[in-house]
Formats: sequence, structure tokens, C-alpha cells
Amino acid sequence: MQRRRFDHLIIELSLALDRNLPRYPLWLTFKEFGADPDFLSREVVIEFCDEHLDEFLAHLGHALTPRQARRLRRAVERFDPEIITPYERMARI
Repeated sequence: MQRRRFDHLIIELSLALDRNLPRYPLWLTFKEFGADPDFLSREVVIEFCDEHLDEFLAHLGHALTPRQARRLRRAVERFDPEIITPYERMARI
């Protein structure tokens, strides 16, 4: 279950922007703010989306529309790392 919130966030960001975002800059950004990417809480990820996401994306030369940002935040809020995703279930087979 370690790092599942981080993985989910990078996947949702990549889907929202329709491009594969590099993981390492996001990892460093969380470390910079004093959060451990291996053990992110829902509150930390939501705070990041609300307060730091625009700046992070601007640094990479990307931006989300307001609608994309709302969808991303909703996906982050609803994510439960206890529930195995279909992709993870298939990977176990």
C-alpha cells in the first residue's frame, strides 16, 4: 500500500493532461514541502492539488483547465488505497 496515493496522483495528472508526466519532479516537489511520497495522506494530496499544483504544472510548462482541475481533485478525494484497482488485480494473475 505504500506509494499508492502518489502513483494514483501521477496517473490522474497524466490522464488529465493527456501526456505522460515525469514522476521524479513530482516526487521532489512533495519532498520539498516536507511530505513523504511513500506515505501520503488524503489531506496532503488534496492540499497539494489546491495550493501547489498550478505552480508545479507551470514549472513543467503545462496547465489544467478549471474543469480538469475539479475532476482531478474529485478523483483524489475519492481514491481509497485499500481497494485494489482492476489493473493491479490483472497484474497479479
